[in-house]
Amino acid sequence: MGRRSRARRLQQQQRPEGAEDGAEGGGKRGEAGWEGGYPEIVKENKLFEHYYQELKIVPEGEWDQFMGALREPLPATLRITGYKRYPEELAWHTNLSRKILRKSPQLEKFHQFLVSETESGNISRQEAVSMIPPLLLNVQPHHKILDMCAAPGSKTTQLIEMLHADMNVPFPEGFVIANDVDNKRCYLLVHQAKRLSSPCIMVVNHDASSIPRLLIDVDGRKEILFYDRILCDVPCSGDGTMRKNIDVWKKWTTLNSLQLHGLQLRIATRGAEQLAEGGRMVYSTCSLNPIEDEAVIASLLEKSEGALELADVYSELPGLKWMPGITQWKVMTKDGQWFTDWDDVPHSRHTQIRPTMFPPKDPEKLQAMHLERCLRILPHHQNTGGFFVAVLVKKSSMPWNKRQQKLQGKSAGSRETTQLSPADPTEGKPADLAKLESQSVTGTGDTEIIQTTENSENNGNKKDGVCGPPPSKKMKLFGFKEDPFVFIPEDDPLLPPIEKFYALDPSFPKMNLLTRTTEGKKRQLYMVSKELRNVLLNNSERMKVINTGIKVWCRNNSGEEFGCAFRLAQEGIYTLYPFINSRIITVSMEDVKTLLTQENPFFKRLSCDTYSQAKDLAKGSIVLKYEPDSANPDALQCPIVMCGWRGKASIRTFVPKNERLHYLRMMGLEVSAEKKSEGAVLAGEESAGGAGQPEDQASEERRAEEDGCDCNAAAGCHPDTDAGCNSNAAAGSDPDTDAGCDSNVATGCDPETDAGCDSNVAAGCDPAGAEPAR
Repeated sequence: MGRRSRARRLQQQQRPEGAEDGAEGGGKRGEAGWEGGYPEIVKENKLFEHYYQELKIVPEGEWDQFMGALREPLPATLRITGYKRYPEELAWHTNLSRKILRKSPQLEKFHQFLVSETESGNISRQEAVSMIPPLLLNVQPHHKILDMCAAPGSKTTQLIEMLHADMNVPFPEGFVIANDVDNKRCYLLVHQAKRLSSPCIMVVNHDASSIPRLLIDVDGRKEILFYDRILCDVPCSGDGTMRKNIDVWKKWTTLNSLQLHGLQLRIATRGAEQLAEGGRMVYSTCSLNPIEDEAVIASLLEKSEGALELADVYSELPGLKWMPGITQWKVMTKDGQWFTDWDDVPHSRHTQIRPTMFPPKDPEKLQAMHLERCLRILPHHQNTGGFFVAVLVKKSSMPWNKRQQKLQGKSAGSRETTQLSPADPTEGKPADLAKLESQSVTGTGDTEIIQTTENSENNGNKKDGVCGPPPSKKMKLFGFKEDPFVFIPEDDPLLPPIEKFYALDPSFPKMNLLTRTTEGKKRQLYMVSKELRNVLLNNSERMKVINTGIKVWCRNNSGEEFGCAFRLAQEGIYTLYPFINSRIITVSMEDVKTLLTQENPFFKRLSCDTYSQAKDLAKGSIVLKYEPDSANPDALQCPIVMCGWRGKASIRTFVPKNERLHYLRMMGLEVSAEKKSEGAVLAGEESAGGAGQPEDQASEERRAEEDGCDCNAAAGCHPDTDAGCNSNAAAGSDPDTDAGCDSNVATGCDPETDAGCDSNVAAGCDPAGAEPAR
């Protein structure tokens, strides 16, 4: 980011006097005002038009509307978090582009609202078509979900919301494992997921085409984990994103699709292997090219031999306008040569063009695939981007995974082993995956049980409850070596003071508490669901976990004198609150306003009822709870739970800046910049002067609570350890908004959608994919 900015300044200094940015046809960019876009890029590509006109993907008579829509800016859309008790109309779109929202002086307050509410997890700024795949997964709270190519995470957050559809259940039975091959983009994914504060999300870093099978413990047996739902939103050429990724216009070529087809098919095949029978997998791209769309689906259906079928989802999203999938297409090389059949492809082209890129020859087989059940979203039909979606249901085990019933009494060495997937031979897999899939099994179909000795995982060299990164000899590590995940033993001496201080309910799942260090004092305590605990404990040598769990307690250096060394963390309070039976203060709406706008209000500034509850409490961490009054319709009608500190003569809150602003907005109070000078807490200036804590601890807690955005991989820091580093803070940047660290602003790439671009600064990405941005 810094290099790019310096380069731009240098170019401006070297520009001849009187020259302007982006001059086109003799005009000056300055004349366009703040609406200025990409005047230097002409939205024309004759090869693109020739290709799609030949394939007839647009209904007759609609070509001009199709191209006209592609040349218009994409309207900004947002989605309201679906499990936080908001209205049913959860997705909204404006008639304004993202650039206008970002640059217009008249919309400055609205843009600040969007940034703030996005950061606090109450809305997600996500392209409309990107919302379709999670909706078609039909997720239920008990489902085990795999998001294969998850970064930057807009769809992942949708999946998390669906798990938490019932806010009264702090630990849904299901979970989301969100994977991405790019280590740096995994940290953006972590940041996106953390906004929703769920204990049911795990971020892992693997090549999706060879993501390892995982094991879980079921009644003392090791079984392979099969997923109820899989989102397979694969890397693609992204020509459906031309409305916002302007570079695609000049860089579009059929070569991108030809090069991606094989990877897309391998990822989809790997997903189908790990899908449970009766489960549903959604395959999607932001490309209109049948080589990346129907060709992949047709090849996958053909090799599945009836194990997979396309679901008819016509009635599942009423009101959605879409075109059916096509059944005939041709293949074109980058220089414009067409082929209608694999037999016509010369041998010299065989490395570039593969037989799976062509439609099946057998008419009956083609008809049985029902490719018309695929969904094609065209930009001009609903003022959106272009998109492709296919919903697959698994009817039986994949043919190469089927196993015959084993005879009783045979030794493990004589049992049959798994047939290898034609898409993923053992030679191309990591050693840990090859080992797992060559282990002996019993049972039939995809319900096999691993029969394996407790070897390296329980041989005494590994400490109980410690889930470290996989050994380098088993898996080559890219990016940063993650700290271990260490589950706290139930007899750990740090637990009784916490249980007593907060009067934790006996049902509290203390076995799900973990920390990220094996040595020294434990500074942060995290919590995961019991299902993710099961996954972590049984797979630490098979997968690289980037992050999981939510922070529920933070060490307070002087806390021992108050009876407990750990204070509550706002990030996990909604998960933890149902188990807390002590140190809860019920506050009024006026108290909430006072607590959120004043740094350390004395007791006398709060209501008498609040004072009467607080006066007999010992100093230390508390819960501040607001309950809506149905008899007073003018009052805020949703509950609020906040972490606070009961000091000697005052109460303060530990609530991040954007969450404060959110609560104040809901109460009809917009805190302006002028109020800041009058004592309003707007930027998390959380001094601990009245709370009985030393100043250095207060500074430390500010860093912990005001996370902003998680560490960028380029900074060399861990986003969730005790270092409290925030690599973006210095730049004043936020990877989830349109601010400083969005390195894609210059390239026209959008980090909130899945255009296949790397929004990380270090990558210097190009949304069209061919070369890194300079």
